[in-house]
Amino acid sequence: MNCQTHLHRGIDPTSVSRRWFLRDCGLGLGAIALSDLLGGKAHAANSLGDPLAPKRSPHEPKAKRVIHLFMAGGPSQPELFDYKPKLAELDGTLPPPELLEGYRAAFINPNSKLLGPKFKFAKHGQSGAEISELLPHLANVVDDISIVKSMASDAFNHAPAQIMMSTGSQQFGRPSFGSWTLYGLGSETNELPGYVVLQSGAKGPSGGNSNWGSGFLPTVYQGVQLRGGGDPVLYLSNPRGVDDHLQRDSLDSLKRLNEMRLGVVGDPEIATRINSFEMAYRMQTSAPELMDLSGETQDTLDRYGVEPGKPSYAANCLLARRLIERGVRFVQLFHESWDQHGNLVADLKKNCGETDKASAALVADLKQRGLLDETLVVWGGEFGRTPMVQGGNDGRDHHPNAFSMWLAGGGVQRGLSLGASDDLGFNAVEDRVHVHDLHATLLHLLGFDHTQLTYRFQGRDFRLTDVHGDVVTKLLA
Repeated sequence: MNCQTHLHRGIDPTSVSRRWFLRDCGLGLGAIALSDLLGGKAHAANSLGDPLAPKRSPHEPKAKRVIHLFMAGGPSQPELFDYKPKLAELDGTLPPPELLEGYRAAFINPNSKLLGPKFKFAKHGQSGAEISELLPHLANVVDDISIVKSMASDAFNHAPAQIMMSTGSQQFGRPSFGSWTLYGLGSETNELPGYVVLQSGAKGPSGGNSNWGSGFLPTVYQGVQLRGGGDPVLYLSNPRGVDDHLQRDSLDSLKRLNEMRLGVVGDPEIATRINSFEMAYRMQTSAPELMDLSGETQDTLDRYGVEPGKPSYAANCLLARRLIERGVRFVQLFHESWDQHGNLVADLKKNCGETDKASAALVADLKQRGLLDETLVVWGGEFGRTPMVQGGNDGRDHHPNAFSMWLAGGGVQRGLSLGASDDLGFNAVEDRVHVHDLHATLLHLLGFDHTQLTYRFQGRDFRLTDVHGDVVTKLLA
């Protein structure tokens, strides 16, 4: 195991790196070990080609892309999707003691009185799904969606619950669902990021950037946040004195240096750096074109409720459609906040007024353009709200035991209402769908066995669903 190659190359022995030693010494056995430690598949992909190149899923997919409408804060299912006549009947009374055994609320005393639904419900469409009066536009497309009334999570505070909905774990540092999707399928565009994040509402999500982070996956797979006004990405425009020719020459030189280093050490983060510089250069043209809605018809703008030049959830929904048309794999919209501990009636009216029209328009628009069949649309928050009151008689606390979400397109059955909670909306009692089950189902629709889409890190194979999750076959078309 005599290592003399650096001497023959005229290299100063004091400058030899540890990675060089592992690569060139020991007849290459060190390189094999290093490759395994770096994560063999990702290492090879980053060393030999574009890590975002389109890939085929192992099984025939129903969906090729995802739009996740994340209603951060916890929408109140008793007022939106899960009408409970019994809860209305028992309004102002105490819940049964046996129901509260072992129950832990975020803020309220579990013995708080029950609060009946604040809004009327009616059946809509051929499916006869019950929808709140707050969602008149969604009621018009109810036969194109599936409503799950039996969702459940393990977390009852915002940041852990949002991180769990996004990554499958309450702990920071795990890859997001969008990152897993990009890791498994790659991107269909070279002009825009494969995973894009847009925000609206009063504030950003409590879980912050971890909701779209790549965790221990190479950072090339993390979400890229676009702004609703000004430059879509900060510092995207060239400074004064830098023209396109100078910028291209500089980037080419930098790319050659990075590629040389990548060939030496094989670090996936160098591939990410190369990709980031090149993507930023291409986005100087593609991003302004994306954000320019002047080519959309007035009818389209009106159906979404978009006011050109004004950032909004409606504008983000329209941008989501434009993004997937341009090959973006995963689009995530965050609208915060649905956290009505008080002022429930007024704030729900406001939130639904800002989101209902655009959400329904997105489903209808995708269907009209022939995109819905291959696009998964997911709407929901990190948990729901309690049947018990908070804030006098106009608020509800966090509740992970039973809440509602809806899905559309991408191999999801249409016009379905799945699952049920008990008479008070306290626990999911029929076809319970845990967050892990939701993730397993979404990956299945994208063509993956959720137990097989893994990444080796710290000595074991990790996956989005950890060691849990079952595909919800009743949701499948």
